Amino acid sequence: MSKKNYILMVFEGEKEEKVIFDSLKTHFLSNKENRIIYAFHCGEIYNLYSKLTDPNNESLFFILKEKLQPKNSILKDIIEEYVESIYLFFDYDGHASGAEYNKLQSMLEFFDDEFDNGKLFVSYPMVEGLRHVKTSINFKDTTAISERNYKMISKECNECYLNFNHYTEENWNSLIFQHCSKANFIIDNTFEFPENIIEQIDILLKQKEKYIDVNTKVSVVSAFPLMLLDYFGVINLKEMIV
Repeated sequence: MSKKNYILMVFEGEKEEKVIFDSLKTHFLSNKENRIIYAFHCGEIYNLYSKLTDPNNESLFFILKEKLQPKNSILKDIIEEYVESIYLFFDYDGHASGAEYNKLQSMLEFFDDEFDNGKLFVSYPMVEGLRHVKTSINFKDTTAISERNYKMISKECNECYLNFNHYTEENWNSLIFQHCSKANFIIDNTFEFPENIIEQIDILLKQKEKYIDVNTKVSVVSAFPLMLLDYFGVINLKEMIV
């Protein structure tokens, strides 16, 4: 590969994440396609963070390249200086091994800059939350317990959202609006498209205050639309989807 300013996308798994992001890339990041590279099967964010805080390890890129091979062999010809920015997509998954609220808070404070340590975006409770939107239920009220059968629960959605492979631009526009509005609702109880970027650490703090500490649930919201909000900015993204 030639020297470029690559955008590295880091995912916990591959099955659903790759399908979702390939679709999102087609509709919103096609002009960046030759610059986007992936790292899949990175395990739970808690395990990745423990490797990163090991004094014997170096940077996030070093861990992804050296510690997770051969699963991420696409990185073998890339050097760290080629990578302009890093985005990480992981599940909240409160029942994961090593999951701990304070630890996640520390990670969001650490992974807060895509041009430095990388920027972490969290799906509550899991990546499948992206589709968990149903016309007959106000999405602002959709909550869930972080549990393995959530993958099936999330299928209680509008049929057009069920299969990630079939998402159209119209589907994406609707879901982006819903999830960005939901993040705004989590922060200030107003279900409308935000006027400002919503930081991931603020979502976690409000999730704890309003949902986790109250009934061990989380308010369903996806990492992918919020990454686009951060990437394009409020005004540009709203013009793209409305």
